[in-house]
Formats: sequence, C-alpha cells, structure tokens
Amino acid sequence: MARALRCSFCGRSQDQAGRLVAGPDRVAICQGCIELAREVALPSARPATGDLVLTGISELVTNDPRSGSRLGVIEDAALAIRHGQVVWVGAGGDLPVRYGELPEMNCQGKAVIPGFVDPHTHLVFGGDRSDEFALRLQGATYLEVQAAGGGITSTVAATRAESPTDLLASAIERAGQMLEQGTTTIEIKSGYGLDLATEVASLEVGRQVGEALPVDVVTTFLGAHVVPPEFSDDRSAYIALLETMMPVVAASATYCDVFCDEGAFSVPEARRVLETGKRYGLRPRLHANQLGNTGGVELAIELEAVSADHLEHIDEQQAQALADSKVVAVLCPTASWSIRARQAPGKLLWDLGATVALATDCNPGTSYVVSMQLVMAVACLDMGLTLDQALWSATRGGALALEEMNKGRLRPGDFGDVLVLESDSYRHLAYRPDRNLVKTVVKQGDIVVGSLAPESDLA
Repeated sequence: MARALRCSFCGRSQDQAGRLVAGPDRVAICQGCIELAREVALPSARPATGDLVLTGISELVTNDPRSGSRLGVIEDAALAIRHGQVVWVGAGGDLPVRYGELPEMNCQGKAVIPGFVDPHTHLVFGGDRSDEFALRLQGATYLEVQAAGGGITSTVAATRAESPTDLLASAIERAGQMLEQGTTTIEIKSGYGLDLATEVASLEVGRQVGEALPVDVVTTFLGAHVVPPEFSDDRSAYIALLETMMPVVAASATYCDVFCDEGAFSVPEARRVLETGKRYGLRPRLHANQLGNTGGVELAIELEAVSADHLEHIDEQQAQALADSKVVAVLCPTASWSIRARQAPGKLLWDLGATVALATDCNPGTSYVVSMQLVMAVACLDMGLTLDQALWSATRGGALALEEMNKGRLRPGDFGDVLVLESDSYRHLAYRPDRNLVKTVVKQGDIVVGSLAPESDLA
C-alpha cells in the first residue's frame, strides 16, 4: 500500500490539511504552510542582515526610564539596528548620517514598541477542551471538571496519543499566530506528557518551534503539572520518577516549574521537585496561589524562584513580600477571565513595587489565547492595570521573567525586536481589543511579518 502523502514541512496528512500541493520525490506542502511562508518569509523581500533604520515614528516606546518615564516614549523618533542589535535611539531629526547606509523603513507616523515577551505558555498539547469551557459556563468549577476526569489529565491523554510530528505541526501553528500578533519571545512548558518519553518529546517540540519560526523560545520542564492517573495511588512514586527525569530533561530545558496548588502538588512536594531541578541547573519557577492560598508564594520566595505565576489568591502581605523579593509576578488575566475566577491583584502588586509581567498562559483548557494584545486589554479592563503598566508588563516585564535582560526594551545594546503598529499611538492597543494592531514585526533587525510596503520607503 502506498504511503499517505504528508506535508513535508508540518507533517499533516491530506485529510488533516485539506489540500496538498505535491512536487517531485514525494515532497508536498499544505495550504497552511504556503500561507505561513507568504506571511513570514516573503515580506522582507531582502536578505536577512539584521540591519534596519526605522524613521517617521510617531511614538517610540523604549521602556528606557532614562527617556523620562517608565515607558520612555520618544515622539517623532527614529531607531537604528545593526547586526540585530539596537545601536541608536532618538529624535528623528538627530539621526546620525552614518546610519544612512542601512536599509530604511519609513513608518509614516505609526507607533513603534518592543516585541512582546510571553513568559508563560503551555503551547505543546494535543486535543482541545472546548467541552469543559461549555461545562464551566453551565456552572461547573475548575476543580469539579478535574475531579470528573477532565482538566489537565484529559490533555495528557490526548498529548500522549499524538505523534511528535503532529504536536510540532500544531505548536508551530499556534506560535505562528503569536508571532503575527507581535510576540517575539515565547516560553514553552512541557507538562502534558507526565512520562519521560512525552516530556522529552514536548521539550524537543518547543525547541524545534524556535528553529522553524523567527521567534526565540525558552523551554521549561513542567513534569510536576499534576500526578498522572497511573500514579494516583502512589504520589511519592511519581515524585521519585520526576527526580530521575531531571538529568535527562536538563539537556532540553532552562527552567523547572511546579503547579503548587489545590488538586496538584503540595508545598513539600513542590520544594522537593524544584530543589532537585536546581541540582541539575534548572532554575525554579512556580504556578502559585491560582486556586487557593496554598503556600506557593512563600515557597517561591524561599527558593529564590525566577517567577511566581498566576497569584489570584494572595493578600497584601504576600504581595509586599513579592515586591521585597527578586521574584517576578507573572499574571495571566485571560486564564482568570476564561474560568470566570477572581483576577490577581495586579494593581496592588504594581503599587507595592513588585516586578509584574503579563502572559497568555496559552493552553487548551483555561486560556486558549495567543494574543498578548488581548491579554493587555483584559489586564486593563478586568484587572485594573493602567495601559502603561500593561504594556511594560507585556514587554519588559516578560523579558525580566525569563532573565532576558536585552529584550522588551529598546536602547543601544538591546536586541532589535520591534513592532510597528497600525495606529499612531500605543494607546490603541487595549482601546481596540477586537483586532490585531501589529502591522510589521521586526526580529533582530529583519522584517519577519508584514511590511509597510508599498506606502513605505523600504530600500
């Protein structure tokens, strides 16, 4: 029997893709990959050099407080990028003549901001949980759905059943959508395998996403997401298994994360997992206080975790403790919005001086969201952040949550990850939440999505 033809780029079969264009030697491409190539690869129409000058900028958000405010907004600005790094920022009239040799993009009075940095996603998964969304709208709670066999464990079953090729195809699709919406750096967690083979495969898929698309990917091992069904009667045996996984996954991950909350892992269990991860060079992160006040915040501070994420159930004393620490508070407003739960006290954290980041928490159960622009809007309208706070948290805050010190900001020495908006002001981002306002994405000086052509002067 002849082998079924599959897309040579994403691995989808003809049944899955709908249409395949076949070439010689069984090489084929699906319509989705054709569209992705058109949107991502073709717009620049020039070799990748990492060199670009952006002129005609109405508002340039630098996130450099040396420019007079936290957002460091410069009006009537220009920006020069050489070899992928910002080399000059300032008023357009002051642009040095020496940068005249670089390719130029005239932004024609549009606003420019740093690329979004999404520090919390579960991008690699199989299946979906739209049925659970419908159940929650009928009154079921997150924990009730989980107790009935849904929740994370249902995605574990679907993920284990999919091939790495199919997992990669769907993850690339979601990451491509994120890129189109302006996300230039993505954290990707494992956590829907909960066995060594699928966890390693998930981390490898995450790495391959960063090779397939012009986005930077940071990987996190989340084997301690929940206890899988086969270990439901012996939690300690699963903790021991996680410890044996660490030296293997340490080759593929930067961080180790634990879901420390009701229905997941206790503080002593989370401490054991994270301390084991630290011995293998995996920096700790923590899902903390999403479903209850269960001690996750205190553990994150104790272990000097890079971030404590969610934080819906914290009080003022805990918020102050976070502000006094170096732990970044990563907030996921669309997750709370989706499950109709209380929001984290974002305004309080900001008022107390905590470092705050925003994330999509993209996952199939509680936040099937790829747009950091939507996250910003919900943070403003439902969590109480100001627009300036939300934009900083979605860019510079996210970078700090991933220890990416040269991202989420635009000053000399930083990476040239830049978004040109369709509007003349960054204030339109949450003001118009129903559309993608990112017109052009520049990744380390190269145009990777969209362009301003033919109106712009792009040499």
